Amino acid sequence: MKIEVYSDFVCPFCYIGKRHLEDALERTSLKNIADVSYKSFELDPNSPRDTNLSIHEIIANKYGVSIEQAKQNNEGIRKRAKEVGLDFRFENMLPTNTFEAHRLAKYASVVGKEEELTEKLLKAYFTDSKHIGDHSTLLDIAEDVGLDREQAKSVLESEQYKDDVRSDESEARSIGVQGVPFFVINDKYAISGAQPTEVFVGALEKVLEEEKQSSKLTSLNTENAKGTYCDDNGCE
Repeated sequence: MKIEVYSDFVCPFCYIGKRHLEDALERTSLKNIADVSYKSFELDPNSPRDTNLSIHEIIANKYGVSIEQAKQNNEGIRKRAKEVGLDFRFENMLPTNTFEAHRLAKYASVVGKEEELTEKLLKAYFTDSKHIGDHSTLLDIAEDVGLDREQAKSVLESEQYKDDVRSDESEARSIGVQGVPFFVINDKYAISGAQPTEVFVGALEKVLEEEKQSSKLTSLNTENAKGTYCDDNGCE
């Protein structure tokens, strides 16, 4: 089973949705079977790498609400995150541009470290209050998951994987992705948003059953015409 996840590292529901998917994979015994990969999606490609604004101020400006309302909204998200074991610390978050992080993630996918890096980047932003737009921070995270620091540095100092990130974003537009997280299963089914775990379980079970049915062959033998064949007991 192939599962592609469009997400961004500064998207709170992407982190929450990731946990819901992981829980569903556990419940359906697909954790070690499903092929989960991550697709790049920038919520705000024009956001600066560095800003003096807090996440509350950015949300207030973006949606035209008061700072107090933004804080209340973020508190609601924090409580939802806590329900799945995540610790969101909005007061200390460092808003940034995520393009460099996405490029690093593409490099990580090539060397088999995509899942580990994705998790670390999300935790770094939402819990550890790290600047994930900063190269030195990204290199520390890369090294922490077992990536070669010098190779990762070479990637970040070049334009490697730039086209891969843009390709994901173009693909997202072509299939109608307007927000993240967005999950695509077997290139056929889509789940939009951080849906409850039960929604993921139902979808995975449906696709799993479909896979089982499609793997079955329909016999074309005519009635009572078994035909000659061989098995472990010999041929007849």
